[in-house]
Amino acid sequence: MIEISKTSMRRSKPSYFFSILGVASLLILIGILGWFAINGSKLESYFRGSVQVNVYLRENASQEDIDQLLSSIQSRPYAASATFTTKEMAKENYMKDGNEDWNKVLDFNPLPASIDFKLKPDYVNRDSLVNITADLSQNIIVSDVRYPDEVVGNLNSVVRKVGWALLGAVTLLGILVLILIDNTIKLAMFSNRFLIKTMQMVGATRWFICKPFDIKAV
Repeated sequence: MIEISKTSMRRSKPSYFFSILGVASLLILIGILGWFAINGSKLESYFRGSVQVNVYLRENASQEDIDQLLSSIQSRPYAASATFTTKEMAKENYMKDGNEDWNKVLDFNPLPASIDFKLKPDYVNRDSLVNITADLSQNIIVSDVRYPDEVVGNLNSVVRKVGWALLGAVTLLGILVLILIDNTIKLAMFSNRFLIKTMQMVGATRWFICKPFDIKAV
């Protein structure tokens, strides 16, 4: 009788191959999404750190005032790095971009000198940039403050959308993993329902019956 019972249990033992394969595939996908999230955060910091603010100076600004403003900007918490660009350097950069030389039309350099600085990633948002612009504009040698407003707005919007998409995908895959594990447990218990019924008849507790099935499923 015992040998027959053991043979019956072996025959009724379910195949876990497809369940294991499904769970493993979903866990791999979750890992890949996690990798994208980690590297996406680094990429986001890189793009945020590349945003530059240009502080254009008045023509009558003295070198002493320029040095003081440059030192002041370098000491601010929002500035990652700051450099002074002379009118001549501004013209060189203009020509490097493939623009035509205006010497044929103008006999002076219309480009202003500027202090250019990179923002720290935490300050790349419109609210911070509005406050930074208002603060710098109070200086008497500053004629204008410019930054890529559209780029900043689009960057923050894209980051939020990608973040929500990754969170939704990970949540969905996590739910699918739990469903597969639950179905595996139910399949194992159904295939051994007669054995479970026998164990219940001899007084086995629910925890004692479910424990081996939970271990196999996980």
